[in-house]
Amino acid sequence: MKLTGAQIVIECLLEQGVKTIFGYPGGQILNIYDELYKSKDRIRHILTAHEQGASHAADGYARATGEVGVCMATSGPGATNLVTGIATAYMDSIPIIAITCNVGKSLLGKDSFQEIDITGVTMPITKHNYIVMDVENLAQTIREAFIIAKSGRPGPVLIDIPKDVTAAMCEYEKLNKDELSKMGFVKEHLNVKRAITVSNPSESELQKAADMINNSKFPIIYAGGGIKISGAEQQLLEFAEKAEIPVSESLMARDVFPSNHPLCTRMVGMHGTKASNMAVTESDLVIAIGSRFSDRVYGDATKFAKNGRILQIDIDPAEINKNIPTDGCLVGDVKNVLNALIPLVNSAKRPEWISKIEKWKKEYPSIYDKNPSDSINPKFIYECINKIAGDDTFITTEVGQHQMW
Repeated sequence: MKLTGAQIVIECLLEQGVKTIFGYPGGQILNIYDELYKSKDRIRHILTAHEQGASHAADGYARATGEVGVCMATSGPGATNLVTGIATAYMDSIPIIAITCNVGKSLLGKDSFQEIDITGVTMPITKHNYIVMDVENLAQTIREAFIIAKSGRPGPVLIDIPKDVTAAMCEYEKLNKDELSKMGFVKEHLNVKRAITVSNPSESELQKAADMINNSKFPIIYAGGGIKISGAEQQLLEFAEKAEIPVSESLMARDVFPSNHPLCTRMVGMHGTKASNMAVTESDLVIAIGSRFSDRVYGDATKFAKNGRILQIDIDPAEINKNIPTDGCLVGDVKNVLNALIPLVNSAKRPEWISKIEKWKKEYPSIYDKNPSDSINPKFIYECINKIAGDDTFITTEVGQHQMW
C-alpha cells in the first residue's frame, strides 16, 4: 500500500511495539504530528514542556521498561534541545530513538530558517545516526535504527528526516515480528555490522581468565551497569558466591547485587564506601564486569589497584584498556561470558580476605547523627523515604551531590 513518509514513521514505530512517544511539535515535524494524532488510539504521545524533557523522558522510559525509548522534535532549536538527553543515554548505554525533522531537501545547506546539521551535531553522542533523503529508504532506516539501538552495547540512534520526505509517498509493506527478526540487510552494511556484532571469547581466553581468578587470594568484583543491561544479575550472584568474591559496584550497578548480601561492599570510588575502596587497594585481582572505569571510580589511574591485576569483561572492545591497563580481558555479552566462565572457576573459601572485608565494614560504617540539635542530615531523609517507599519503588534523582546521598 502507498503511504506518506509521515505515515510510514508511525507504522514502523507500531511494528516495533512502541506504545509511548515523548515529544514537542514544530513546523517541520507537523506532518508526523498530524499522523500521530490520527493514530492516538494506537500510540500514546506525551507532550513535554521542552524538547530536552522529551529526550530525558525517553531515556527514563527505556531504563524503567527495558524497551527502546522514543522522542521527537522539530528542526533547528527543537533538535538541538534533545542533545543533553541523547548524551545522557549515550554515556549510560541506554537505547533510545530520536526522530527529528529538518527543512526540505532543497533548503539543506543554505542556512535556512531553523536549519541545523543535527546528524553532525550528534555524531559524537549517538551509536549511529541517519539523514533520510529518499522516502523509499525510510522504513528500512527505522527498522535498522531499532536493531542498532538494542544490539550489542545499547545506545541512542538519531533519524533526521527532511520535511518533504515526510510528505512524499511510496509503497510500504508491513513486517510482522518473525519477518523483523529475520531481516538480513543489516549485515550488508559494514558500519552497521560494527554497531551490532558481538563477539564471544575463545576457550583459551576463558581458561586464562579462570586461572587468574583461581590463583588469586584477594579478588574483588567491580560490577558495572553492563550487568543490568545484559540481565546477568543471577550469574553475578552465582559467580560471586561460588568463588567467594566480594562485590563492589559502580553507580549504574547499584541494584545488580543484593545490598544486604555479606559479600556486598557497596559503591567504590569517590562516592564509595571505605570498605570498597580499601578492598580494591589491597586486592590482588580486580574483576571489572560491564564497567567503563569512570574517573570517579579510579581517581589517579596510576594508583588504582596498584597491588593487583585487572581482568576486564565487557561487550565493547573499545572499553578494554581505555582508562585502566588490563592484564586479561574477555570481550562479549556479560551474561554469556559469565555462563561460560562459572564452570571453569573453582569453588573457594577465602576466610582471611572475607574477615578483612568485614573488619573494614565495621571500622568505617556509614553512620550519622540521627538526633542533631540544629539540622537534619540528608541521609536521614532518604532513609525515611526508603522505609515508606518499599523495595519496588522507582526513585529518580538529578545528578548533583544529592544523588550520592
